[in-house]
Amino acid sequence: MQLFNSSGDLIADRRFEFAKDLEKRGDLAGAADLYAQAVEVAPGFASAWFALGEVRVRLGDNRAAVEAFRQARAADPEDRHGATVQLARLTGEATPMPAGYVRALFDQYAKHYDLSLVEGLDYRGPQLLFDAVMNACEALNRHPFFGRALDFGCGTGLAAAVLAPHINSLVGIDLSAVMIEQARRTGYYNHLHVSDVLEFLKREGDRCTDLVIAADSLPYCSDLRPLFGAIARVLDDGGLFAFTPETHEGIGVILRETMRYAHGQDHIRSTLAEAGLACIILITAASRREKSIPVPGLVVVAVKPASTVPPSATTSSG
Repeated sequence: MQLFNSSGDLIADRRFEFAKDLEKRGDLAGAADLYAQAVEVAPGFASAWFALGEVRVRLGDNRAAVEAFRQARAADPEDRHGATVQLARLTGEATPMPAGYVRALFDQYAKHYDLSLVEGLDYRGPQLLFDAVMNACEALNRHPFFGRALDFGCGTGLAAAVLAPHINSLVGIDLSAVMIEQARRTGYYNHLHVSDVLEFLKREGDRCTDLVIAADSLPYCSDLRPLFGAIARVLDDGGLFAFTPETHEGIGVILRETMRYAHGQDHIRSTLAEAGLACIILITAASRREKSIPVPGLVVVAVKPASTVPPSATTSSG
């Protein structure tokens, strides 16, 4: 993400621009020196601190990069550049992504989001989700229609395009106001909210919905426990939770080089179980490609059981 917030000091801003030019030319040492000069002139210059951190990583000086990213985060409490995410990559610690970073990322991305995903990344998450939800309904012997559904990280409404005909009242939630405006134009949603997902769920009543979908939003979540627990509370008995996380062959959670979190299969299963949700479908499927290579992913559907024994999960590849 390219984000620039002026320091308010002309000299510092000019040094930043000169540094960017040197960086583009491959003179990383010269760029680092100019970024350092910029923050010396304007110590609260978050964009320069962040750029300095990035260059120091490329120079192999991770210790100095960590300090620069910490300064960037301190200079911008919203952390719109995502210094926290860079620190997580350098330290190996899975930490929540700042709302300000995710919001800024998708505000910038919104106008060309659909084209970038569908054509650039061969994105097929919504169709994978739709197929999984329909298969889950068949397995549970329930009618494939939902009275009220929540679409978390709804973006421009790509998932709604395939699922809306099976939903009476569809609610979209996204951190990005620009994304929400794009979603509003589709006409698929009955209600749209600019909100953090957990903050939105706090305002929801118990057992108030019978479907929750999250297409390509879990890669921006580190700890899934609070989210899964909150979703379990708002789901009615027999309600479904369908989502497409990225995954990896190890255990727990890792931050990939793309600055997106990947969750291991066992971690997904155990976290769902802790929340009282029964995993009924878990298949391996890549919902997108990066540099023409399929990104390891899962398609998961869980149900909130009533007092009956939860159905056993099935695993396959696709």
